[in-house]
Amino acid sequence: MDAFHLARLGDPARRVGSSVEYHAQIGSTNDRARERLNAGDDGVVVVADLQTAGRGRRGRSWQSPPGLNLMLSIGLRLDLPADAAWQLGASAALAVRQACAPYADLQVKWPNDLVTHDGAKVGGLLLETALAEDRLVQAIIGVGINVNWRRAEMPAEIAHRATSLRELAGAEIDRTALLGRLLDELNAELLGLERGESPLARLRAASWLDGRPVRVTAEQNDVEGVVAGIGEDGALMIETKRGRRAVSYGEVVAVALPA
Repeated sequence: MDAFHLARLGDPARRVGSSVEYHAQIGSTNDRARERLNAGDDGVVVVADLQTAGRGRRGRSWQSPPGLNLMLSIGLRLDLPADAAWQLGASAALAVRQACAPYADLQVKWPNDLVTHDGAKVGGLLLETALAEDRLVQAIIGVGINVNWRRAEMPAEIAHRATSLRELAGAEIDRTALLGRLLDELNAELLGLERGESPLARLRAASWLDGRPVRVTAEQNDVEGVVAGIGEDGALMIETKRGRRAVSYGEVVAVALPA
């Protein structure tokens, strides 16, 4: 990846990808995308080969060696109902899934991880949003995809539960071409949201957790049971011993897989 070829992916007429800014190394693409957004640069995509302070969900760091994967963030001005925030995350996850489709058939692990059919993580998203009264007015969408990272070279603590597009496709992936596909898909998803189109049906069709016994950490409490689908508001529905629970915010910390 280089600045010249990436810059050519930018299009001022696009909602997502009005321009593309490349860094060989940066602290956090999310932080830089926010800087650009606050300066009035809506839809700018910030791409980095190495992040020294990359963030995952719940305060974790995002691990990725330089030059192998795809790490980017987009800053967006929005005017959506506040209760559509989950739809933005779902739409972004579906966009990543579709962009990766030529290389792997991935599913969405609630809330917005991309996994193989056996649950190995290939990518994930970090959304940082801002509300004004009852409107969603700003979002930073951070995306990380394991592209050409060999499983044998991953740290031992993640290698057993992660993989990459290269491992799945059996060949090296052109990261610039993948980014171009991703921007197309993200742009289409956002335009759909702004037209009032819900991603719910497609999210349900792509959901990996349905029917699986899970443990979810939700608001400092654990919820255990079997996943019964995704609710109308994007919540994870779990059948517990005490009845059905809807989990709107949380993290799946354990999944019982078939032996």
